[in-house]
Amino acid sequence: MYSKTDSLVSTDWLQENLEAPDLRIVDASWYMPDEGRDPRAEYDAEHIPGAVFFDIDEISDLENPAPHMLPPAEKFASRVRKLGLGDGNRIVIYDGAGLFSAARVWWMLRVFGHNDVAVLDGGLPKWKSENRVLSDMPELPRERHFTARMNATMVRDLNQMKDNLETAREQVLDARSPARFKAEEPEPRPDVRGGHIPGATNLHYRSLLNSDGTMLRDDDLRQAFADAGVDMNQPVVTSCGSGVTASILALGLHMLGHRQVALYDGSWTEWGAQTDTPVET
Repeated sequence: MYSKTDSLVSTDWLQENLEAPDLRIVDASWYMPDEGRDPRAEYDAEHIPGAVFFDIDEISDLENPAPHMLPPAEKFASRVRKLGLGDGNRIVIYDGAGLFSAARVWWMLRVFGHNDVAVLDGGLPKWKSENRVLSDMPELPRERHFTARMNATMVRDLNQMKDNLETAREQVLDARSPARFKAEEPEPRPDVRGGHIPGATNLHYRSLLNSDGTMLRDDDLRQAFADAGVDMNQPVVTSCGSGVTASILALGLHMLGHRQVALYDGSWTEWGAQTDTPVET
């Protein structure tokens, strides 16, 4: 079993608790631009009953050139309040890939102080494979107060990552594919160099997942981080392309009880687009 079962729930658990008055369900589907998928249209066509759609690209800092960066606390609170997500709710998040972008919204909610949040293990694909109920009806959530208190210890910015080059206080763990990490294939976004932050280690997010999109169990999960050379007694900063799959690494570390985990929000899209940041390949 997981040591942190409150952050991951099974499809059986969700089925049993669908009617719980304090439960809120969120579809946080998001896909890479080259996949050609429209997560909002897919949500409208079918979603878990009661689920509201969380738009990762819109609930962000739209003034920042990097994609879907964390929004100001006031904007986050306003948006999630309108989705009916608030204080006292138990929130379960899923996505249409299995376990991909749901972890990003899990992390966002925790950054803004809402810790009673979990990811649906295996997501919508597992739910559908088990022939569970789906809905195409519009959801009309009732607004609920959300108290946003940002936990800055969970977030790293560009300057902090530059400082870490000198101090090496935090291990940097990159969730991208080995080929992108080594600059053996081009980055999907224009004007972004290939390679990785000097000193970073690579742990592809898919290494934490089973073939059905569920997360590895304790021993296997712990082994994945060990194989990547992660010291579980030292702080970790996770990174990826744009802060989405880095959240899967953060979730995995959280499941293992690691409490010194931050995420580099700008990730490689920000670092690789700078002209003064060093790059290793």
